[in-house]
Amino acid sequence: MASFVPLAERIIDALLASDPALASSAGDHRHDDRLPDLSVDGVAATATMLLDATNALAEVDADVLSTQERVDHAILSAMVDRRLFELTEVRAREWNPLVYNPGPLLHGLIARPFAPAAQRLTSLAGRLGAVPDVLATARETLRGVPAIHAETAAGQFAGTAALVREQVPGLLAEEPGLRDQVEPLAAEAAYALDEFAGWLRDSRERDVDRRDPQLGRRLWEAQLWHTLDTELTAADVLDRAWANLERVTGEIRAAAAELTGGPATDDTVRTALARLAAEHPDDSSIVSLAQTAMRETSEFVAAHDLVSMVDDRCVIQEMPEFARGVAVAYCDPPGVLERADVPTFYCIAPTPTDWPAERVESFYREYNDHMVRNLTVHEAMPGHFLQLAHARRFLGTTRVRPVGRSGPFVEGWAVYAEEMMVDAGFGGLPVRLQQLKMQLRMTINAILDQLTHCAELSQAEAMALMTGRGFQEEGEAAGKWRRALLTFTQLSTYFVGYAEVAQVAAARPTGVPARQWHDAMLAHGSPPPRHLPALLPV
Repeated sequence: MASFVPLAERIIDALLASDPALASSAGDHRHDDRLPDLSVDGVAATATMLLDATNALAEVDADVLSTQERVDHAILSAMVDRRLFELTEVRAREWNPLVYNPGPLLHGLIARPFAPAAQRLTSLAGRLGAVPDVLATARETLRGVPAIHAETAAGQFAGTAALVREQVPGLLAEEPGLRDQVEPLAAEAAYALDEFAGWLRDSRERDVDRRDPQLGRRLWEAQLWHTLDTELTAADVLDRAWANLERVTGEIRAAAAELTGGPATDDTVRTALARLAAEHPDDSSIVSLAQTAMRETSEFVAAHDLVSMVDDRCVIQEMPEFARGVAVAYCDPPGVLERADVPTFYCIAPTPTDWPAERVESFYREYNDHMVRNLTVHEAMPGHFLQLAHARRFLGTTRVRPVGRSGPFVEGWAVYAEEMMVDAGFGGLPVRLQQLKMQLRMTINAILDQLTHCAELSQAEAMALMTGRGFQEEGEAAGKWRRALLTFTQLSTYFVGYAEVAQVAAARPTGVPARQWHDAMLAHGSPPPRHLPALLPV
């Protein structure tokens, strides 16, 4: 029988070496000078490694392992199987240009001072030098790119070119002796990125046989199984989502009636939400509003003893241009293996400069003052930022948990955190209404995700669902429709993760304080929620 710990460590090393993006996100800097190799030979080598890992893990007798290592074995096995499935079945490299965008990997070296400028610039030179070859591989490999993917990627690649031109000089100013080495590579990379963005824009005329962005039921359901790592079937998820939609609809009607004094109807909900939507930021104030909300949420969590606080830094800033076009906000933490004192970034996207005034107004009616407070709970405190800071403090016998982070756990905790905060009184009725609206949105995300890729849901039907049952502004709904087409199964992680995390939270033993139970839930990294009951104290 294979010994699990050394085997797991060898597999983790192989996974990190095969995917520099995974290594960088985990905080392992040994591969910082490389970009992912999506060439034919690179993909074949990775597939062989994954098959070998699958076979080796199958030889381990999990029943004789400790609870922690048995969970690690299950997580690592699922992780290897998922990556092999995505490589051989989904094959996104053949139709999705977004997977070739080096922007996040370049930005990580520029923005995070985890090492001296000279070390980061040396790694950056390696990645910049690889950009033209990576984009050449993309041109050889991509076929029938869906129009929405081509359009989004063109904007992102142009943003990455701007990142190289505008931000590399700042890092070089800290280490001018490397200017001769880095500047020519940066110029060549920026040119290649701009040229590739143009190639994508021209593909509208060039590609007459475009792939449907809707994945299809067989592939989507298989991907869902890998993404969620749960016992629920796709049909279970859909049935539970429709039921949750009914439950939350009743709650938001009641909250709206309490706020306005009107009847508990959908019209009253719209009246209440319209009243709150009138109080909103703009492009110049949304970041400062989020910073204020961060102070408010931090003080509230500490005062109500909900979760143990950390002294990690969270920097709230405008979302980099290369990352825009998919989500309005995100939390970008340092890797779990990162040992340098570097911050988490909570990024918010302002409205694009080419949006008409009415669309900008719609956006900020959706992301009003109260919604930004709820969004900050989700993305930062006590949501992603705090949860992932706790996760970085977990020490196991292997690196499986740090590298194999569960999306359903991460998103599930953040949605549960929204509910936990309003239940404790944060923000009063205004924020509670936004939290319930987000619950509706989160639930509709799962419905939208499945019906879009499996049932040929039309844009008109999707928009009606989001603006009707979800009370969303048209601009938000239009953005979510784009996201549903650009991604698959990720939109289901919020609802399924929330349902499973909330179930564990509700099982808090009598007499155990909330903070103690929440800390215990966060003390094991970010495992798939189904493993939490085995890891928690009885």
